[in-house]
Amino acid sequence: MLVDYRQAIADSDVYVAVRDAAILGMVVLSARDAGFMLNNLAVAPDWQGHGIGRALIDFAENQARVHGHDRILLYTNEKMTENLALYRRLGYIEIARRHEQGYRRIYMQKPLRA
Repeated sequence: MLVDYRQAIADSDVYVAVRDAAILGMVVLSARDAGFMLNNLAVAPDWQGHGIGRALIDFAENQARVHGHDRILLYTNEKMTENLALYRRLGYIEIARRHEQGYRRIYMQKPLRA
């Protein structure tokens, strides 16, 4: 993707999962006009499958609640079938499909309980 990460970090909140000084994963969150966005989520390859991604998603959802939002939004590339399956299992529902910046994106949201 063609992302200006310096600007993305300046415009968002970045949280990092760390263990013994090793970075296990990260999540980028932001409050936007459209709602609270989970902008990016990544887990180090050696830590995939250990629940780090799920913990970061739980953290993101809690942050949305803390900031007064009743839902959380995200998008992913339609080719990321494993991510889509995970998001659906966690209660995210598809709300739109768009072709943007050369990518086919699926937008999803999840209603949050207080």
